[in-house]
Amino acid sequence: MITKNRNLKPKEKELQTKILVIARLIFLVLIFAGLIAACQPAVGEIEATSPAEPVLLKIAVLPILDALPMYVAQKESLFEKNGIKVEFIPVASGAERDQVITAGQADGMINEALSTMFYNKEKLQVQTVRYARAATAQDALFSILASAQSGFTTVDDLRNVEIGVSEGTVIDYLTDRLLEAEGFGADEIKKIAVPKIPDRMALLGTGELKAAMLPEPPVTLAEQQGAKLILDDRKHPEYSFSTITFRKPVIDKNPEAVRSFLAAIEQATDLINQDGAKYADLLVEQKVVPPPLAGKFKVPQFVKAGVPTEAQWKDVLNWAFAKGLITKDISYQESVNASFLP
Repeated sequence: MITKNRNLKPKEKELQTKILVIARLIFLVLIFAGLIAACQPAVGEIEATSPAEPVLLKIAVLPILDALPMYVAQKESLFEKNGIKVEFIPVASGAERDQVITAGQADGMINEALSTMFYNKEKLQVQTVRYARAATAQDALFSILASAQSGFTTVDDLRNVEIGVSEGTVIDYLTDRLLEAEGFGADEIKKIAVPKIPDRMALLGTGELKAAMLPEPPVTLAEQQGAKLILDDRKHPEYSFSTITFRKPVIDKNPEAVRSFLAAIEQATDLINQDGAKYADLLVEQKVVPPPLAGKFKVPQFVKAGVPTEAQWKDVLNWAFAKGLITKDISYQESVNASFLP
């Protein structure tokens, strides 16, 4: 503290006076700065009150019926209403879908349990968070059809007949399980690899394939062209379903965005189930329903929120073990996550 000394010389008094003035100015500046700081919100408060940018989720989408709830959610702005942005990455095949997922160019996809198993063979890469579609007693996902030229009319006609399938896929699995459920022995089930659905349909149409397994809506188109429906998964719906699956790093980083995505899908599912005909044209626009079926294809009911059961998972896993596609157990608990369902 500076004190006055009456015995100081004039120059010393002048210096002391200057020091006192400077000290008082500094004191006033500090007080003023403190007042300004008190009126300003903290940095954390600014961040907390600033509107957050919606999370963008990129979804690899095949031109399949299973994607209709996603298309409806986009059309009805349900993603935005749930606070997220969604971008569709169109893919032409499962192989292309897997490429963009593996490269991190897409965050989520529609796939099957077998696909999730392949991803998680070495380490946990993806998690299934919902059914996409599931067969019911009223609506089929996949059907075995016979060519018009075959003369087949019953399931028994398929014994020891080559059925066109895509190997190592859900179609391969379903062909085995549906025919086994109808009493076929393993040695009576014959399959031939025809990976592409258009090729399968063309060969079925010419009679070069006597039978083939197909999804909807190609089933309806093939029937219009003369093919005969022999067996579908309405009779054994427990085997047939597709799934919505996300990369695990995306789930870990943006769990609320995944939750919001599924909320939008649930809302879209309700809209479809209330009035499926309203969205029939959307399937044509998205090239899911071919032009010859425009106005003729009936939009099915879609499954409500749920995930594959452990029994369903284990049945696919056991089939994959038997085929040599999987060589070790893959955890259901790690691979299937129901915690994001609305």
